Amino acid sequence: MSGEASAPPVASPRTPRPGIQKSSGSVAKKGDRGAKEKPATVLPPVGEEEPKNPEEYQCTGFLEVDFAELCTRWGYTDFPKVVSRPRPHPTFVPSASTSEKPTIDDQRLSGSCSLNSLESKYVFFRPTIQVEVESEDKSVKEIYIRGWKVEERILGIFSKCLPSLSQLQAINLWKVGLTDKTLTTFIALLPLCSSTLRKVSLEGNPLPEQSYHKLMAVDSTIAHLSLRNNNIDDHGAQLLGQALSTLHSCNRNLVSLNLAFNHIGDEGAGYIADGLRLNRSLLWLSLAHNRIQDKGALKLAEVLRPFELTHTEVVERRRLLLEKGSQERSRSPSNSRHGDSKPEREKNQLMGVSSFAVVDKTDKTQAMKTPKGLGKKKEKLGEVVKKEEKSGTGQSPTQGTPKKEDSTKASKGKVTIPEQKPGKGKGTKSGSKEKRSILLESELVGEATEMVNPLLEPVEHRDGKVFMPGNKVLLHLNLLRNRITEVGLEAFLTAVQYQVQFSKSKSASKGPVGLLWLSLAKNYFSPQCPAYAMIQELMLPRDPISKAKHREEEAMASS
Repeated sequence: MSGEASAPPVASPRTPRPGIQKSSGSVAKKGDRGAKEKPATVLPPVGEEEPKNPEEYQCTGFLEVDFAELCTRWGYTDFPKVVSRPRPHPTFVPSASTSEKPTIDDQRLSGSCSLNSLESKYVFFRPTIQVEVESEDKSVKEIYIRGWKVEERILGIFSKCLPSLSQLQAINLWKVGLTDKTLTTFIALLPLCSSTLRKVSLEGNPLPEQSYHKLMAVDSTIAHLSLRNNNIDDHGAQLLGQALSTLHSCNRNLVSLNLAFNHIGDEGAGYIADGLRLNRSLLWLSLAHNRIQDKGALKLAEVLRPFELTHTEVVERRRLLLEKGSQERSRSPSNSRHGDSKPEREKNQLMGVSSFAVVDKTDKTQAMKTPKGLGKKKEKLGEVVKKEEKSGTGQSPTQGTPKKEDSTKASKGKVTIPEQKPGKGKGTKSGSKEKRSILLESELVGEATEMVNPLLEPVEHRDGKVFMPGNKVLLHLNLLRNRITEVGLEAFLTAVQYQVQFSKSKSASKGPVGLLWLSLAKNYFSPQCPAYAMIQELMLPRDPISKAKHREEEAMASS
């Protein structure tokens, strides 16, 4: 106490205002300027004046360095390390020298069981940020975080260091204790990341408010979204279905959606089916391991074949047709007055299909005059956006001009690639071909869906009702291990039969139309059921994987 009492007189002439004992310490350490001691010792050399504010740090693009530096500046003393994702061991292939292998394995096993290696074994369970890097320039391609709680502050650090990763393609968060609040923070940082980020996986993160649909907003650029094992129920499915499409909005970038291992029942499946009515971008959907019964199966099957438009959809369709017709007339040159006045008279007299036919006429004449706009108008009048991607551009009424467009925009090159890519799942950008396929897919989804509203597809009139041709964009549907009986099975058989018949009638098309892969195994019906056998028989020739295997077998047999 006497030492503390004697300290103020020494410091008081120099610092008369603050008479606190902390001021004497600050005088004794002039050079420190109140800096924190721990960051000063842990900080790696950055090549600048060591600013203490995290806002002042300029990220280098090396996640390991940036994350450690920012964690230190934010006051973390113990934080997860950035490590390379462990590769699975290659499967053991028996060879001529199998006699030597057991001895080497035994030595390795005995070495790994020593006491010295126990500590290294437990390192596996420490929180880490696993990354996959490009083999060429070592840039981070994918991020995996598993089994430790990601808090708001950690997300704040990610918002600083992730934007500098120019090749980032995927973020995978598995059981990281997300909340509705931290999910909102996570969604806010996604637009800051590179435009190459297309895949997000949030598995094992159940949320009370089930706000996953915010990841599928209209302006979202996510192409592949996995929400497995999140306890999503019918309410969550309703929000997701509305995010897929409503009468006035539609997600145009999402290509694959994984909702397996959730609690979605008939009502939720109905909401998902409603979202598929006017969605023309989703190619891959998994509802495996849910609680869907026949009622939900009937709803999903109904969307895959011609379905009746509701009254509000019919009204919206007529409004769009009139709006489209007036736009086309305002764009068309007034060279022939008779050409302008006749469609106008017809429009005043008739509505519905006749008005669509009038629009068709004006479009054709306009297409002859303005080749540049042909692609847009042709897509508006074509059947489905994705159908045109698959069928190629050669089926336009005016066949001379599209070739010119193909040579300038290389639209033929865009046609066939994306069908194969989403079927395989998540594409990577490691090779030049894969890079090209992802870029082309984004162009297709971005351009084509921007131009066409599904309500403008050609329709059928039966008994005073309007029928749309159904969703033929969805290529992959997984309903494994639900509760569907033979009643739901019959509905899917009818849908598959229609799609097979439709694709045969469009034999000139260059790409597939409708489902290529449908899984209904492990449901509440016998595998020997005739309807199930018929579905498998119809789907087998359409499955691209079985086709590839068949070709390989034929090649092996011929060789």
